[in-house]
Amino acid sequence: MKTLQISFFTITILFSSFLMAQEEDLGPLITDRPDATEAPSTIPRGYLQVETGGFYTKNDDNGLKYEEFTYNTTLIRLGLLDNLELRLGWNFVENSYENLNTTLSGFTPMLLGTKIAIAKEKNGWPEMGFMGHVYLPFLAGTDYRPETTGVDFRFALSHNLSKRSNLSYNLGMAWGNDSPEASYVYTVAYGYAVTPKFGLYAELYGDLPENSLSNHYWDAGLTYLVSNNVQIDATVGSEITKGQDILLSGGISFRLPTSKK
Repeated sequence: MKTLQISFFTITILFSSFLMAQEEDLGPLITDRPDATEAPSTIPRGYLQVETGGFYTKNDDNGLKYEEFTYNTTLIRLGLLDNLELRLGWNFVENSYENLNTTLSGFTPMLLGTKIAIAKEKNGWPEMGFMGHVYLPFLAGTDYRPETTGVDFRFALSHNLSKRSNLSYNLGMAWGNDSPEASYVYTVAYGYAVTPKFGLYAELYGDLPENSLSNHYWDAGLTYLVSNNVQIDATVGSEITKGQDILLSGGISFRLPTSKK
């Protein structure tokens, strides 16, 4: 299975090289990775965007130490209308528990959802979008299969602070892991374009469950536009509250037309 995931990532990189010759006047692609903050914009109608990568975390949850490897965090986005996209995501995860000498691996529940672009930035008001997802348990591996369907939604907003910088943030709610407890979700990300191709970002994000302790994280990273249709990224982060010691991530995103114009 690991070989399958690594092969998929390799094919993605090779395919992106082909896309470099397929430039159209759409401007640089806007992605929902590598940070936790989702962009308010949608994929152009008639285009497909694939955002994939992998990440590693080292965790200590009240004495339970484990490492998590995600071999592909793939999100597929399909532009259906000028302001509407379909979203499909599926991760392959492996958790190795140091204390228990146990390893779990498999696919997580498949994400199925949509994003709607509500408004462009105008007169001091932010660009705004809305998205919602369900997480289908029957498509998950045995080790990660919950009994109930997870649900989340969030509003995505973004302000341009200058020609080179912007502030983006999300607010929403999530239900999952077979729990009726709702979690309030937030993200805030600052992005800065060092050059037209090279960008940096820093982010705070977390969740506030109704009846449990809140979780707060930070991360920072960089993006590089290989072309208007291809972007690579890298991220490092950790948890502000207790739990996650380190997060490392890297990935690639590419865009292609679904039909000839």
